Amino acid sequence: MTEPTHLPADRTPTSNPVLRRALLWGGLLAGVILVVAGILGLVFAGVEGLVSAVIGTLMAVVFMGITAASILLANRFSSSDLFVGVFFGIVLGGWLAKFVVFIVLVLVLRDADWLNGTVLFLSIVAGVLASLVVDVLVVARSRLPYASDTQLPPAPSDD
Repeated sequence: MTEPTHLPADRTPTSNPVLRRALLWGGLLAGVILVVAGILGLVFAGVEGLVSAVIGTLMAVVFMGITAASILLANRFSSSDLFVGVFFGIVLGGWLAKFVVFIVLVLVLRDADWLNGTVLFLSIVAGVLASLVVDVLVVARSRLPYASDTQLPPAPSDD
């Protein structure tokens, strides 16, 4: 029996560059939102508006980043035979962690006198909408084929 002449394909998912690009652009846009929301919060609600804008924007960025970061982390196990289980375990764990942290933050920040609820809410919404726009634009411009992580069998030989 002869060894195959082709080398095994790299099993790193082709979605990794797309996810990294989404994290990069999401972080940059979050910086812009942080500055704009901070200035508007300071102008309309004083220091508590500034603090609320910073906290709201950071919450949106962290929650947006957890999903992409968990997928990138899970993709490191792509060469494992247990990839599917590990992948969904890590991603689902990230989503559950986001849910628990969000509920805890809502309960802790609900009655905080040093926050402006309106500015906090609007900065969270701005961050979430911006992350959705970034995700759509990055994926739309990614130019990934529909079946990107497949390996075709070798062509038949005339031997």
